[in-house]
Amino acid sequence: MDDAKYMRRAISLAARARGMTSPNPMVGAVIVKRGRVIAEAYHKRAGAPHAEALALLEAGKKAYGATLYVTLEPCCHLKKRTPPCTNAIIDAGIKRVLIAMEDPNQKVSGKGVRQLKKAGIEVECCVLGHEASRLNEAYVKFITTGMPFVCLKAAMTLDGKIATPTGESRWISSEASRRLVHRMRAESDAIITAIGTVKADDPRMTARGRGGIFSQRGGANGPVRVVIDPHLEIPPGSKILEGPPETIIVTGKDGTKANKLIKSGNKVIKHKGKLKLKWLMKKLGQMGIMSAMIEGGGSLNWHALDEGVVDKVNIFVAPKIIGGQRSISVVGGKFHRKLADALMLREMKAKKVGEDLLISGYLQ
Repeated sequence: MDDAKYMRRAISLAARARGMTSPNPMVGAVIVKRGRVIAEAYHKRAGAPHAEALALLEAGKKAYGATLYVTLEPCCHLKKRTPPCTNAIIDAGIKRVLIAMEDPNQKVSGKGVRQLKKAGIEVECCVLGHEASRLNEAYVKFITTGMPFVCLKAAMTLDGKIATPTGESRWISSEASRRLVHRMRAESDAIITAIGTVKADDPRMTARGRGGIFSQRGGANGPVRVVIDPHLEIPPGSKILEGPPETIIVTGKDGTKANKLIKSGNKVIKHKGKLKLKWLMKKLGQMGIMSAMIEGGGSLNWHALDEGVVDKVNIFVAPKIIGGQRSISVVGGKFHRKLADALMLREMKAKKVGEDLLISGYLQ
């Protein structure tokens, strides 16, 4: 029970850096000796010291003979900006190491554990592994597939509508829900939308909080904005083109307009034929984008779900009913799935946010 208690503390510490460590994982570390916490730390941002190193520095000579709880297998390779944590753990005289999950990175996976055991340290894995893997779900997918972890976010009425027939959609969700969405954006590396949403709403797609814009990158740039615009219809004065942050236009067209967008500081990704979202996710992964949030209309939502690129959904349900056959549904598409083929959610959770209900779950 004590092991679980201290590991939960380490996971809680790691979560403080949510959205700040990309492309690194979130990691927390707690050092315990004779039933007392003598040091604790978490990895604050990419390039900064790792959680284990910070905790060991705080503990000093007291670390000798102590137990280390860490949420991810300690690193052991040299091809990075910080020294290997395994060496520091061994040198500090740590007696026992409990790990929540192995690192899926092939440079580390299993090697860190073996190095610690070889040095005579007692190692146990995995304590609260599921909780730790959920905390770093974006890192796990990115490091194992090269593609970002994708979350689809939408706000709808009780009858499943995201806009009236005239396109009116502000505001379906409550102010509390909208504040939470900005936090979700800030925790993502990219926000993906489509040209229909840009033309209808002219959104900025930035992560804004109290005191202005905040970002998962620790600055004012915010998550990258990705606009799917096959025919390059984006109006020149669109707010989403105002930077920072960076905007990426995904299009099948080139020419003068594309060149103007590039010259004005935007990036253009050219695709051939009909855009495949899985292809786009691979492109974004190659750019180092570890997590992405889809914020679009019913058409983009349908394509993302149908093509299987969505890992998780966050649906805000407002206590409102619009009605009308021509009102716009949260998921569009030209055809429907049979009930036997319906997409199912697992690990579904629901919580109240302001006047709304937030339903979250993972796609099977």
